[in-house]
Amino acid sequence: MKSKVPNFLKFCTLLFLVVAVQGFSQDHKIHDSKTKDAKDDATGKLSFGGKTVRYDLFVKDTVVNFTGKPARAIATNGKLQAPTLYFTEGDTAEIYLHNQLNENAGLHWHGVILPNEMDGVPYLTTKEVKPGETHLYKFRISQNGTYWYHSHEGTQEQIGMNGILVFKKRESQPNKKFDADIPVLLGEWTNENPKQIMRRLHMDQGDWWAIKKGTVQSYSEAIAKGHFGTKLLNEWKRMEAMDVSDVYYNNFLINGAVSSDYKNLKAGDKVHLRVANGGSSSYFWLNYGGGKITVIGNDGNEVEPVEVDRLIVGVSETYDIEVTIPENKSFEFRSTSEDRQGHASLWLGTGERVEAPNLPKLMLFEGMKMMNGMMKMSGDMKPMNMTMGNQMMDMNEVMYPEIPESQRMHTMKHMNEMMSMKEKSSEMNLPAGRTGMDHSTMKLDSEKGMDHSDKDMKMDHSMHDMTSSKQKSIKRLSYNMLKSPFKTILPEDNGKELKFTLEGNMRNYLWTLDNKTVAESDKILIKKGEVVRITMYNNSMMRHPMHLHGHDFRLINSKGEYSPLKNVVDMAPMETNTIEFAANQDGDWFFHCHILYHMMAGMGKVFTYENSAPNPQITDKEASYRKFLRTNQMISTTAMLDVASNKLHFENMTMLGARWMNVNQLHSNYDFSHYEGSVKVGRFLGKYQWAMPYIGFRSNKMHDMAKSWFGQNVIPKNQNVAIAGIRYILPFLVVADANIDQNGKVRLELGREGIKISPRIRGSFAVNSDKEFDFGLKYILQKWVSLSTNYDSEYGFGAGLTFMY
Repeated sequence: MKSKVPNFLKFCTLLFLVVAVQGFSQDHKIHDSKTKDAKDDATGKLSFGGKTVRYDLFVKDTVVNFTGKPARAIATNGKLQAPTLYFTEGDTAEIYLHNQLNENAGLHWHGVILPNEMDGVPYLTTKEVKPGETHLYKFRISQNGTYWYHSHEGTQEQIGMNGILVFKKRESQPNKKFDADIPVLLGEWTNENPKQIMRRLHMDQGDWWAIKKGTVQSYSEAIAKGHFGTKLLNEWKRMEAMDVSDVYYNNFLINGAVSSDYKNLKAGDKVHLRVANGGSSSYFWLNYGGGKITVIGNDGNEVEPVEVDRLIVGVSETYDIEVTIPENKSFEFRSTSEDRQGHASLWLGTGERVEAPNLPKLMLFEGMKMMNGMMKMSGDMKPMNMTMGNQMMDMNEVMYPEIPESQRMHTMKHMNEMMSMKEKSSEMNLPAGRTGMDHSTMKLDSEKGMDHSDKDMKMDHSMHDMTSSKQKSIKRLSYNMLKSPFKTILPEDNGKELKFTLEGNMRNYLWTLDNKTVAESDKILIKKGEVVRITMYNNSMMRHPMHLHGHDFRLINSKGEYSPLKNVVDMAPMETNTIEFAANQDGDWFFHCHILYHMMAGMGKVFTYENSAPNPQITDKEASYRKFLRTNQMISTTAMLDVASNKLHFENMTMLGARWMNVNQLHSNYDFSHYEGSVKVGRFLGKYQWAMPYIGFRSNKMHDMAKSWFGQNVIPKNQNVAIAGIRYILPFLVVADANIDQNGKVRLELGREGIKISPRIRGSFAVNSDKEFDFGLKYILQKWVSLSTNYDSEYGFGAGLTFMY
């Protein structure tokens, strides 16, 4: 009988060599894991225990200068863009955040499936990291793909504190071979304090941004471009001017720079671009000077390769993209903001530079015309005869100059037909849900069906300008093209159905789900083991990238059982989309719009698991949740002082959260012998906030004995009275104010501020039932000062300066 000792020695020797090789392969950040357990991830694939990978992130204030003006930013490990963190599926991440700021900090691991207490939302899932503190985030990597991380504390994300996460596949799941693997973090930069941005949005003070962007759409511009009727109808329907982005940005960035190079490439090389939109409010169009873009992943999840000419990346979405270097030149990978105010560039390769196709400025009055046709007087969107979803139709196409007029008119006609067919079907009393077709999930032949993302769009590429005679077709990515490489179906039993309507208004920057902010909503209770199915309809003219923390969801599209997995869904205007996810976590999870300023305005919900274990980082759950809700309840103020030769006029408005407003006014001569002032506090009604009942106080010393419009005496002496009334926004954005004082005297006021006569000239008027009136003009010099002139029935003609805050 042979001895088994030699075989045993061979086995021991082999085992020793394997351990030794593994030890030498580890760098200073990596330590042996003490656990080798297996764990199921969201797709059912097994991820085995790997190494412990440690990173230390030091955040501190810094100053950057993109425009010649220094501005505050937050640096992570000394740079505006936080470092890319690399892990392998199965590793344990240990990330230490060292807060060297003078304010609280925190990090959220976007799209990562991890324990609730590691999610990084202050007061909801994770404790705040105070100045001088160090906090450990520790979790197992059970996914592979491209993700990112960012601050969820205040507005820090806007000025830094974001970076890319790369989760590599294990060796048992080999990565596709590329000649280069490049993280691409998209972003934007503003010199303005983000807190001031939020204040301006909340108080409807974005006029200066429109001037900077060239998007005022004034009456003089409307007349010059043949759209006077379009402008009148727009204001008759009480709508604001057309725009696709809320905020003016000084620069757009890729990896923290306006332009950068990756030169170590040659003809034939295949490049993996790991793209994450780290912007706070900007969508980006991506295109490439070297030809087609192949999409191979979205939100960290693989998809079957799709070849396109361009794609739009929603705020917080990630895409894995493959491009090829066609020859030994330098080819531009370009990221252009959706409002086409600017772009950033990544140059791939060396030699002669080849630019990506330029996207010209939007034809905003065409967008206004489209919007007029889609909106009811009530503020709601008109119903359509079919359900649109999955980015199948780009309604903004009517504003793209690069598209032939015939095609733009076809898109406009198609939109009108869909709405008119809906109205006709409603008149015929068709059963509910049977008034049209659902095109959001049907399988479409792009050349025969309704998916406009894949149809030919005549584009002009000669000299990379879209004005020459050379034409070629353009293919745009839509969600309907995304197909998972494996089945993603979930059990049909034990389901929970939810429906949300996304809505809001720009007037007071109210953004809600079902007309409730997160602070006005109860938590949504879900049970472990349920399949939660959410159908969302966007009843607004803004896009909303809706993000679910801690879970992947199926986005139901034409691929059926192979519908893609995502963690963000872009909800375009008038779209309906359905997502579903397996409730397999614990604790509270945030679901919100990822436009930073929409989220801060309260656009979100909180899912809470029934019978969750206590969160070790949230010691007082109720008190912490109240703090979390306060971060979504804004208090903002604005003020105006008009110093004219004939009078002083002061106004102050304060928004107290989403619904309440305080309005204070005073106008007087310079010795205060002739004045009137008022204080009003009211609450807006409805989702569009047309009406505001209020109570208040009025003081005056100004009138001779006279009769009002209603035959009542205008009191000729000092008077201090309590008042109650209602303000209502009429067509053409005229504000009507009807009130009654404690003595029974009725007063009606009509007026409007900010009539856009030209890009910088604004008109105003006011008249009341006491037979007082005034008219004014302003020429805007800067965001805080204007030249002004006015005529007032009480004070006569005057001119001066108007100061704004």
